[in-house]
Amino acid sequence: MRKKKPVKKRKKKSFFRRLSRVLLFLLILLLAGGGWLYFAPSAKNLRYTIADTLITTQHRQWAQYIIGEEELKARVAEYTKRFDNMGDEKDTHTIHTPPPEVKEKQLVEIEPVSGTGYSGYVMIVNDPTKIRLGIPNKVGSGEKVTSMVKRLGAIAGVNGGGFADPNWSGNGFKPIGIVISQGKLYYNGLGGKKSTQIVGLDKQGKMIAGNYTLDELSKMGVQEAVSFQPRIIVNGKGLVKNAADGWGIAPRTAMGQREDGAIIFVVIDGRQPSYSIGANLYDVQQIMLKHGAVIAANLDGGSSTVLVKDNEIINKPSSQYGERYLPTAFLVFDHPDQVDIPNIWKGLDPSKIDAAKKRTK
Repeated sequence: MRKKKPVKKRKKKSFFRRLSRVLLFLLILLLAGGGWLYFAPSAKNLRYTIADTLITTQHRQWAQYIIGEEELKARVAEYTKRFDNMGDEKDTHTIHTPPPEVKEKQLVEIEPVSGTGYSGYVMIVNDPTKIRLGIPNKVGSGEKVTSMVKRLGAIAGVNGGGFADPNWSGNGFKPIGIVISQGKLYYNGLGGKKSTQIVGLDKQGKMIAGNYTLDELSKMGVQEAVSFQPRIIVNGKGLVKNAADGWGIAPRTAMGQREDGAIIFVVIDGRQPSYSIGANLYDVQQIMLKHGAVIAANLDGGSSTVLVKDNEIINKPSSQYGERYLPTAFLVFDHPDQVDIPNIWKGLDPSKIDAAKKRTK
């Protein structure tokens, strides 16, 4: 008489058979998806979005596996040229000083903002003359925005310009380009370059953004400024055509101004899938336009993006190491004329500053 197979063995074989079919299906799906991503014309925009997103991270070299090494170099060169050109148009915007009753508004207003895949905040500073550029307080190291806010007695602050960051372990002390604070040139890292694309404010609180020489900035009476790009709005019109030209998805910080002089800071969190993936520059531009910006420009983003109010971090920075040490921050004060911000770079040769030297505590 023939013996029956144990029920447990039959169930075990059946389970592994189903599992193998599922794995085979997933493998086919993965290969098909990979083939579509790499070869289908319809996937071109997605390929570039993924590559652009990687370009904004410390894993920039990974983008070559999406679009190829040569295309990566061409893409970076294309963005560099495009961003530079976006700063060329002459800005003609003027600000209209609000009547006394409007000045009674709260100095700083913060509201949440969200869209497809991103969350963050918009901070309105109703009096642009209350903003100063904060810098570190000791040689050899950048400073956290929370520390600058507390040390200088500011109401609020956001991260400012970029800095040399070798192997993503920079100490935050070597800015890229120039730093102007209280109407004086605190740092000049232009080398042989004659101009730089800046983001800042003049004596009257008018926002200045675009390509300028140091002589032009001096004649314009620029009071607070950092080098960064691109300018995304000029004379009331957006310069980023669409999301495909938005330089990938990442945490973002940007600064803009309304006709009434109010400054708009947009801070978007990113690289946190369960909360906020990030935004592209087109997203940021549209947020600025919706809030009435007639001029706006990008500031340092990524792991540097941070918004501080009343000594507390409002947003959720993406850095796995916590808040970053930075060379500059735009700070808001009740009484900015009473604030003393010494030049920590005075007497230093920018070319000899070690951007990767370990911070001293």
